[in-house]
Amino acid sequence: MTHAAAIADPLIIAGQAFQSRLLVGTGHYADLAETQAAVNASGAQIVTFAVRRSNLGQNAQEPNLLDAIAPEKFTLLPNTAGCYTAKDAVRTCLLARELLDGHDLVKLEVLGDEQTLYPDIGETLIAARQLVELGFKVMVYTSDDPLVARRLEELGCVAVMPLGAPIGSGLGIRNPYNIRLIVENAHVPVIVDAGVGTASDAAIAMELGCDGVLMNTAIARAREPIRMASAMRQAVSAGREAYQAGRMPRRLSADASSPLSGLFI
Repeated sequence: MTHAAAIADPLIIAGQAFQSRLLVGTGHYADLAETQAAVNASGAQIVTFAVRRSNLGQNAQEPNLLDAIAPEKFTLLPNTAGCYTAKDAVRTCLLARELLDGHDLVKLEVLGDEQTLYPDIGETLIAARQLVELGFKVMVYTSDDPLVARRLEELGCVAVMPLGAPIGSGLGIRNPYNIRLIVENAHVPVIVDAGVGTASDAAIAMELGCDGVLMNTAIARAREPIRMASAMRQAVSAGREAYQAGRMPRRLSADASSPLSGLFI
């Protein structure tokens, strides 16, 4: 565990401090070499992967994800991508705990349908309650509904992760008002998960006050994934600094940057 005192402006999740506020996934890359290079370029310390789609050593004939994303270097975040019921999601997390020797930090997502990949909130709430009771530290993918976010926090989730737009859409932050409401009322980290398409989207999420941004497709499907990973790293950092600096007020009229009084001519 990294102590917050050793890091300026740390992201703290379940008592652990992180320097980077960018979290990345491992899907869609050409191969594990590209995955590794992009993750390194992103500066991310938390890396998520789909338990049901990743080889962690179960199949000796296929490349092992852990050879590219070493557990001693990164905090692994197994996720329940592809699960459509609470039962499947809980089973997947239990499998991850077994494969990773008792690992308890997980990303919960229970999807509603294959077309939108929106979360099934009813099943998500059921799974979140069960996983917390089983001792998991749950970071949860959810809709941008502030009331749902609050309920998930009350159940004991260590981070709420509202979507910015549908998974893989690249549409950016479609409802900044709701994201801001979630941020203002949360007592756990708020991390935008899904919908980011480019660096400006990541910066906007951070300027809204989010604690971090999780992305995969925006980097992996870019024309140059490694360069995009670097861009996202800088965007998250810039957005965080801008949020802390506090933006100027919006005005309906102009305000000259140079004074109009005291002119020499």
